[in-house]
Amino acid sequence: MEVWDVYDIRRNKTDRVMIRGEEVSEGDYHLVVHVCIFNKEGKMLIQHRHENKKRWPDKWDLTVGGGAIQGETSQEAAKRELEEELGIELDFENIRPHFTVNFKNGFDDIYLIEKEIDIGNLRFQKEEVKAARWASRDEILKMIENGKFIPYYHSFIHMVFDMRKKYGFIEQKSL
Repeated sequence: MEVWDVYDIRRNKTDRVMIRGEEVSEGDYHLVVHVCIFNKEGKMLIQHRHENKKRWPDKWDLTVGGGAIQGETSQEAAKRELEEELGIELDFENIRPHFTVNFKNGFDDIYLIEKEIDIGNLRFQKEEVKAARWASRDEILKMIENGKFIPYYHSFIHMVFDMRKKYGFIEQKSL
């Protein structure tokens, strides 16, 4: 049983919790994180979800993602998910999310990391992940079209690839 902290619309943590899978009350929100790891060629490490997963079974997905459990910060959740699902250890203490996507019942912090990973050294969480590989933007978009990847908006995939190595807006030189 996974227990999540409840947040208000302003992302303030309340004194309440919710159980994963139970109906979310109106005005209650929870925190989710996604980590996208890119290599020096600009390809993203993607994972093949286990066929027994309740949501999006047997589909390819971003590097890792999941809900922050009770008491976790966004960074702590990102670190835990990466270690649990793929066995990758990374210190998130000084890493901020690149952006946050709001969804109906919560906030999804998106981390974009540049790191060379040897896929042969990954340790998959058996009940979550079947495989992992590197994929380009075009490969992911084609996988979405073919029904093999979770059906993210194409614009979201473009933004994830475009925002790697960047925070915020395009910087302009002073005139």
